[in-house]
Amino acid sequence: MRKSTLVSIAVGMAVSGSSIAATQIEWWHAMGGANGEKVNEIAAGFNAAQDAYEVKPVYKGNYSETMTSAIAAFRAKKQPHIVQVFEVGTASMMAAEGAVYPVYKLMRENGQAFNKDDYLSSVTGYYSDEEGNMLSMPFNSSTPVLYYNKELFAKAGVQAPSTWEQVEATSKKLMDNGVKCGFTTSWQSWVQLENFSARHNVPFASKANGFAGTDTELMLNGPVQVAHISKLGEWQQNGIFSYGGRRSDAAPKFYSQECAMFMQSSAGYAGIRRNAKFEFGVAPLPYWKKDISTPKNTIIGGASLWVLQGKKTEEYKGVASFLSYLSRADVQADWHQFSGYLPITHAAYDLTKGQGFYTANPGTETGVIQMTSGKPTENSKGLRLGNFVQIRDIINEELEGVWSGQKDAQTALDDAKKRGDVLLRKFEKATK
Repeated sequence: MRKSTLVSIAVGMAVSGSSIAATQIEWWHAMGGANGEKVNEIAAGFNAAQDAYEVKPVYKGNYSETMTSAIAAFRAKKQPHIVQVFEVGTASMMAAEGAVYPVYKLMRENGQAFNKDDYLSSVTGYYSDEEGNMLSMPFNSSTPVLYYNKELFAKAGVQAPSTWEQVEATSKKLMDNGVKCGFTTSWQSWVQLENFSARHNVPFASKANGFAGTDTELMLNGPVQVAHISKLGEWQQNGIFSYGGRRSDAAPKFYSQECAMFMQSSAGYAGIRRNAKFEFGVAPLPYWKKDISTPKNTIIGGASLWVLQGKKTEEYKGVASFLSYLSRADVQADWHQFSGYLPITHAAYDLTKGQGFYTANPGTETGVIQMTSGKPTENSKGLRLGNFVQIRDIINEELEGVWSGQKDAQTALDDAKKRGDVLLRKFEKATK
């Protein structure tokens, strides 16, 4: 068996004619279905490339369940070596002093070549401290894009819209040609407020969206956001927009061709390709031309891998080796092409492009270009807010009040700010 060039540790090699058992590395993750199978394949690839360590992936449920399980396990001193945590848990992980082994330290202290400049800055910035040191390893990063039904568009004689003004006009033409609704959206807080704010270069929260301190407050109720949510509320009433749920519950509206457009994660590409019985296209997330002439980059979703403290020194050598393996261009390119998540390194992006993947699969490069075009501003770098899982629940609840006609946009977003700020103050107090 040929040894991986990335693994030089001799532990587990044959000694006196017998073989020492490989050191076990436990990886808790939230990838179900086909992506979960791919995670198992990645781990198997690392295990086959060397015989000093064995990575054991363990599915722990959805993102919230996986993070909660890891916290409980750490308190009981039964934590895994690696845990996958979604992006909204970043502030909480950073605040867990003594529980986390920062990736940049792990790699340096265990002799692994590591250069943060090898990774896409729009991804790593989300998971780095104020000095630019990477605290966790990006793994599955995504950004929202616009999927559209090419067949319905051709029938109505319309093109993919790039602005919200065009979304409205295009939707009306589609509906005139028998389509029930113009568009629907998944992950409404992430797409229609968090990424919307970044795209329009307006703050979602103070203190550089939380990057500059925990004494932050929400600013999602500004005039640009209020106008957008108000318009969505109007469109919900006349059928241009059709609300389908808080997460990815709206997907069937697109698959059934009830709605001709669907705003969803770039990582939704594989699922759409599998379920849509029609030709579809991928376009960038729209922007209001009246508010900004050149839109900013969108921000990431997905998750990163955090290394937890409390394990043996030898085991961390294996963790560092595995993270190096995960960052290899061929491994990352394969994961990116399979899942639809963004490549985390420049080398993986270049390899994918060189292999002709983007040419053979039109639209799969849209998310990468959208996230990496232009230098991120304080408003488009990302979000780092405590208790953000609960804050998103509040936002979802308030938005549903608008869709149902029970609240106007200003009142709903004012209430979301007021209720969310209470949770931010609790987080600030707890971290002090």
